[in-house]
Amino acid sequence: MAKYKVEVTETLQYQEEIEAKSEEEALEKLKSKYYNEDIVLDYSHHTNTEFCVLEKVKKKDRPSR
Repeated sequence: MAKYKVEVTETLQYQEEIEAKSEEEALEKLKSKYYNEDIVLDYSHHTNTEFCVLEKVKKKDRPSR
């Protein structure tokens, strides 16, 4: 039986309207709220799950006897 390295990726998203003088300021305000844990993403923010096979795991060479 073969072995495979596989991966699961979940995407969480959050949206909010922020008053700011520029896009850069809006992003900085959002980042600040996120890093200060005023915004905490959980299962209710889930938007997507992807499953992927990364590679087939090669059998290690067996030492000769």
